[in-house]
Amino acid sequence: MTNAIQILIFGLMLGGVYALMSSGLTLVFGVMRIVNIAHAAIMLIAAYVTYFAFHRLGIDPILSIVITIPLLFILGVSLYWGLFSWISEDERYAELTVLLTFALALVIEGLLGHFFNQYCAFCSTNPSYASERFLIGSFYIPQGQFYATLLSLGLIGLLWLFLKFTRIGYSIRATMQNPTAAQVVGVNIRQVSAIAFGLGIALAGAAGSILAYLFTFDPGKHWEWIAILLSLIVLGGMGSLVGALVGSFILAVTAAYISNYFGFTWGPITFFFALFAILLLRPQGLFGKKVEAT
Repeated sequence: MTNAIQILIFGLMLGGVYALMSSGLTLVFGVMRIVNIAHAAIMLIAAYVTYFAFHRLGIDPILSIVITIPLLFILGVSLYWGLFSWISEDERYAELTVLLTFALALVIEGLLGHFFNQYCAFCSTNPSYASERFLIGSFYIPQGQFYATLLSLGLIGLLWLFLKFTRIGYSIRATMQNPTAAQVVGVNIRQVSAIAFGLGIALAGAAGSILAYLFTFDPGKHWEWIAILLSLIVLGGMGSLVGALVGSFILAVTAAYISNYFGFTWGPITFFFALFAILLLRPQGLFGKKVEAT
């Protein structure tokens, strides 16, 4: 029983981190219907920024989000206006965005490998709390994961407040629900899409800073991460922030138990099995809306 509870703690701690990673991806899909294959690669940009901020400037990985969030927000807005705004009216928009973000992921991977492989093959940061733990009776909570989970839930909470109580947030939610109706009542769809894409990429920046001290990373690591993140948002429902949160905790806890009882290599397979199962049994996900045939 003690072991089962300890595994649950590990799963919940990772679930909070996964929720932050997937929230930006599902936000972008919800507003613009972009399946951003480059989301995890962009996370790695933030991870490398965090790595050099830590090793060269002594900036704590968690504090480095004050650099990565605004930096990647600007990058996200620039990417939207430079790449996606040109094809927003194209009838093949969905297909083009998948191809475009796939190509963007390859470009980012190549650039990161070219510029940063000379510094480290498998990079990570090592703040003191990354290897410390809180003891609660016979259980323990890794400090690094605990701080990461608190930060993740805090940022997701701020995002929810922003979407719920600000004028731009109203516009983003209206666009997610019905872009045509939103445009009719005066919402500037392109401007809202640019801001939403910037927010999604900014969340990837925060996730990259956390990733930098929880995991080792290299330029090609994003392919593994994007597969996991797609599993999370498909389970929760594409475009649903609540779904991303719930799906992250469900799959993280499930993977933790499977890794413990069946071996570490079976953990990642949990995400892929869940992806296939949810697409076969409930394609709209737990919180997604079923699309009716017309």
